[in-house]
Amino acid sequence: MLNGGLLRIRESMHLIKPSEQNAARYILAKPEEVIRLSIKELAERSESSQAAIIRLCKRIGVEGIQELKMRIAGDIQTTTEQDEFKEIRPDADIPTLIESVSYNNILSLRETIKILEPDTVEKAIEALHQANRIDFYGVGASQLVAQDAHHKFLRINKMCTAHSDSHLQLTSAVTLAAGDTAVGISNSGETSQIITTMKQARKSGATTIGITKYGLNSLAEVVDIHLTTFTTEAGERSAATSSRIAQLNVIDILFRGVAARNYDISSVYLRETRRAVREQYK
Repeated sequence: MLNGGLLRIRESMHLIKPSEQNAARYILAKPEEVIRLSIKELAERSESSQAAIIRLCKRIGVEGIQELKMRIAGDIQTTTEQDEFKEIRPDADIPTLIESVSYNNILSLRETIKILEPDTVEKAIEALHQANRIDFYGVGASQLVAQDAHHKFLRINKMCTAHSDSHLQLTSAVTLAAGDTAVGISNSGETSQIITTMKQARKSGATTIGITKYGLNSLAEVVDIHLTTFTTEAGERSAATSSRIAQLNVIDILFRGVAARNYDISSVYLRETRRAVREQYK
């Protein structure tokens, strides 16, 4: 089922041109009505224009009004009264705290499914599968995700790094070459160290993959393949909780996809690395 139409609009509102905003706001306010309207009727009721609606569709990554309406219909069908971020209150009891944090993580994963494009994931998996070497880059909480990726891909004998020092990241990017792949992880897509390093990786000839929140950002503009996640975190929620969960989920998807490309050999390496660790640290 196609969905994610409303989410794409909400997450792109800061990028939508003034001429398209009337249509965007109308769609968000009256989605049930919109799916029954023609583009002409939507333009009239939203005090917009058909051209503006077509541009809006292109801006949020859908082919046209019909796909947008199909995605909105999917959103309506799957929406529940709990499809909103749960604020963490200082006076919350422990059961409420458990429910709120867990639900926010679940929401982040569910919404990421709506905006993560299968074709783009396929390209990323192929690039990682074919890579002679993989560099994973991240800063702060995203570095923890890079380390998790390093751990996973190393277990299936993919030569990779996940340096925590930004100088080492940049140095490593210089030594990449055609046939290698670099993965930059930044929720905002605006982490200067990661952008600089990914530019260098691309200059070195490597295929570049960026994992960021949905929408246009500086990292998305400098990579070959852009994978998007949904995050509920605003500026004041800088502890990177649900965004980290969404990033880890994308890494798991990529890892399983690459492992499946060479399943028999991957299974052997996974089994042998597990055996070695258990025997040494049982």
